[in-house]
Amino acid sequence: MAMDTFGARGYNNASLAEIAEQAGLTQAGVLHYFRSKALLLTSVLELRDQTDIEQLGSDRPRGLAFLSHLVDTALRNAEREGIVRLYAVLSAESVTESHPAQTYFRDRYSGLRAFVADALREACDLPADRAEQAGTAANAVIAVMDGLQVQWLLDPEAVDMAASTDLVVNALLATLAPDRFGPAGS
Repeated sequence: MAMDTFGARGYNNASLAEIAEQAGLTQAGVLHYFRSKALLLTSVLELRDQTDIEQLGSDRPRGLAFLSHLVDTALRNAEREGIVRLYAVLSAESVTESHPAQTYFRDRYSGLRAFVADALREACDLPADRAEQAGTAANAVIAVMDGLQVQWLLDPEAVDMAASTDLVVNALLATLAPDRFGPAGS
C-alpha cells in the first residue's frame, strides 16, 4: 500500500493518512511501526531490494551471468508496474535537497555501478589499465535501464525493456572486447 502510494504520488505528495487508511490503520498506528514517513519510505525501498536479492539466491552471479541477470530483471520489471513506478518516481525525486531517500539512491547507484563494472571486466577479461572503461560502460547500462523504465511506464506497448537492455549489453561487450564478442570474421 505504501509502495503504491509513494509510486503514484511521490514522497512529498503521499500522505501518511492515505497510507494508513489503505492499510486499515490510523496514522498513529503507521507511526508506531515506522516512527516517521521518511523511515516508512526507506523501509519500502529496502523491501524492494530485498525481494530482488532473494531471487538471486545465496550467490550473486558474476561476469556474463550477472549481465544476463540484468536482462532478466528488465523482463521481470515488465510484470511489476508498481515497483517500477516507485523506483522511477523516487529516484528522480531523490535528487532534490534533503530528500529522505537521497542517501539510499546514492549508495544504491554506487553499489550497482561497482557490480556492473565488475561483471563487464570479468566478462571481457579487461586488464587493470582499462578498468575505467568498464565503469563508464556500467554507467551506460544503468542509465539505459532506468531510462527504459520511464519510457515503458509512459508507453508500455512501445518499449521492450529486456530486449533493449540485452541489445545495449551486447553492444558494450562487443565494444569492450571485440575479439571475444564482436561480429564473427572481424
